[in-house]
Amino acid sequence: MSCNLRVKMLDALLADAQGNIAKATANVEVYLHNPVGIGEHPDVLAAIQEQLDIIAHEEERIEVIGKHFSEHE
Repeated sequence: MSCNLRVKMLDALLADAQGNIAKATANVEVYLHNPVGIGEHPDVLAAIQEQLDIIAHEEERIEVIGKHFSEHE
C-alpha cells in the first residue's frame, strides 16, 4: 500500500470519528438547551449519556490511531 493511500485512509478514519463527535456534541447541546422539545426521548439524561458514550468511543478511536498508526511508521 502506498504511503499516500495509507495517509488518506487514516485521514478518513479520523474525519469520521471527528464527525461523529461533532454530531454527538450537537445533540447534547440540543438536549441541554431544549430538553422538553425532544418528544421521542422521555429520558433526557439517558439520551445525553448515549451521546457522551459516542464521544468517548470516538475519542478513544482517535487516540488508538495516533498511538499505533502515527506518521513515523
